Amino acid sequence: MGIYFNPGNMSFVQARNSMIYVDKTRLLEFLNKRLYTEDKCIALSHARRFGKSHAAGMIDAYYSRGCDSKELFKNYEISTVSSYEKNLNKYDVIHFDVQWCMMDAEDTDHVVDYINEGILQELREAYGQIIPDAVRTAYGAMSYIKAATGNKFVVIIDEWDVLIRDEAQNHTLQEAYIDFLRGMFKGTEPSRYIALAYLTGILPIKKLKTQSALNNFEEFTMLDAGRMAPYVGFTEEEVHGLCEQYGCSYEQVKSWYDGYLLEDYQVYNPKAVVSVMLNGKYKSYWSNTGSYEAIVPLINMDFDGLKSAIIEMLSGASVEVDVTSFQNDTVSFANRDDVLTYLIHLGYLAYDQDSRHVFIPNEEIRHELNHAVKRTRWNEMVTFQKESLALLDATLEKDGMEVAKGIEKIHTGYSSTIMYHDENSLSSVLTIAYLSSMQYYFKPIRELPTGRGFADFVYIPKPEYKADYPALVVELKWNKTADTALQQIKDRKYPQSLEPYTGNILLVGINYDKKTKEHSCVIENDKKH
Repeated sequence: MGIYFNPGNMSFVQARNSMIYVDKTRLLEFLNKRLYTEDKCIALSHARRFGKSHAAGMIDAYYSRGCDSKELFKNYEISTVSSYEKNLNKYDVIHFDVQWCMMDAEDTDHVVDYINEGILQELREAYGQIIPDAVRTAYGAMSYIKAATGNKFVVIIDEWDVLIRDEAQNHTLQEAYIDFLRGMFKGTEPSRYIALAYLTGILPIKKLKTQSALNNFEEFTMLDAGRMAPYVGFTEEEVHGLCEQYGCSYEQVKSWYDGYLLEDYQVYNPKAVVSVMLNGKYKSYWSNTGSYEAIVPLINMDFDGLKSAIIEMLSGASVEVDVTSFQNDTVSFANRDDVLTYLIHLGYLAYDQDSRHVFIPNEEIRHELNHAVKRTRWNEMVTFQKESLALLDATLEKDGMEVAKGIEKIHTGYSSTIMYHDENSLSSVLTIAYLSSMQYYFKPIRELPTGRGFADFVYIPKPEYKADYPALVVELKWNKTADTALQQIKDRKYPQSLEPYTGNILLVGINYDKKTKEHSCVIENDKKH
C-alpha cells in the first residue's frame, strides 16, 4: 500500500465506524456496470459536505488489491449484487486528492509534477523492472504495467477541480494540469489500461471554447445528476429513517436541510443532517465550509438583474436561469446567470431542471445567504427589509389601506429593479414585499391546492412563532377588486387545505388596477380558526 497506489480501506473503515453511516454501497453496483466499457470515465461534481470523500474511500476499499475488504462489505447492499465478488479487491487503484497534494507540494506551480512523480515512484516500487528507466510519466508507467501483467487500473481523483478554482489566474498551471489529465485518460492507449476513472469535485470539467477538456467523461452535476442522483447526499427515505432512529422532527429537518432537486429525488446535505441528528440543534452548518467566503464577492458582481434575483429568492421566489453559458471556472463570469449557475454548483442554490428555475433550497441556505447579503451592505436590501417589515406589521394589524400603500411604494420605488406589467409580475412584487416574513414564516407555498382551486400564496409560521403569527392565505387579482379576491378565498374554501393547522389564519385579498396604477387590499380573520 502507498499514498497514491493501492491505498487500502482505512478511509472506508473510519466512515463505517462513524456514529452515523448511511449505506451508499449501491454506487459500486453502478460503477461495476461501467467497467471495461466506453462509459468507464465518470466525473461527479457536487457541493461541499455532500459525501465526495466518503464515496472515494469506499471505492478504494472495494476495488483495491492493497487490502481485503470482504468483511467490511458483507452486511451492506453491494454484497447482494451479482457483480460483488467478481470485482472485490481485483484492481490496481490510484487515488489522489488534489487539495492535499497542493498543500503538501513545496510550490503550487509544480503541483502537477509533484503528483506525477509521487505516483510514478510508487508504481516503480511495486512493479520494478517492468517500467523502463526512460518513462517519465505516471500514465506511461501504467501503460507498461498493463502490457506486461494485464492489470488494469481504477483511478480516483478527489477534489479534481481545486486547481481550476483556487488557481484560476495561473493559466500555465491549469494547462499543465489539463494536459496531465488528458495523458492519463484520453486516447487509444489509456483506453487499454483504464478499467474505471472516477473524478469528483465541485465544478464540472472545464470548457475549452464550447467543448469539455475531457469529453470522454460522462458528467453528473448539480444541474443534471442523472442516475447518480441517489448517491449525491441523503435521500428522503434515508432521512426519514434517521429521524425515527434519533427522535428528530422530520418536518423540521425537511424545512431546514431539504430542497435540492436531483432527478426524481429530494436530496439533503449529509453533513447538516448528521450534525442535527447528533446534537439536535436546527441551525446552519455551512459557515465553516471553504466556499462561504466566495459568496460575498459573487453576489456583489455588478451584473444586471443579479441583485434583484437574489432578493426575490430570499423572499421565497424562484428565478429563471440559463445555465448553458457558464464556463466551469471561477473567472469567466459574463452575466448574472453565470454567477447563479456557480452558486448552484457550490450548493447555495438549487436548480429545477424541468422549469429551468433556480431557488434557495432550505432554511439553512437562506440563513447563510442572508448573512452574506448583510455583509454586502446593499442599500436596496436595507430599504427592502425596512419597508417589508412595516408591510408585514400592517398585514397582521389587518390594516388593508397600509398594506396597499406599502405594496404600491415598493412597486413604484423599485420599478427599475422589479419590472411588472402583468399578473405574473404582480406575484413577484408581492413576494418581494413580504421579504421580512421569512424570519417568522416558512418559504411561501405558491398555488397551494385548496378546496376548489389554488391559493396564490400561503404563508405558514415556523413552529416557534405559531402562537404570535397567523398563517396567511393571499389571493391576487388584476384589474378587479380586493373584495373579489377575498371572496374567491371564501368561495373556493382555500383555508380547508390548512385544516390540520390549528393556529389563526388571516385571509388577504389584493388587487392592482392597471389604469389607475393603484393597489387595494382587504384582510379578514378566517372565522373557523
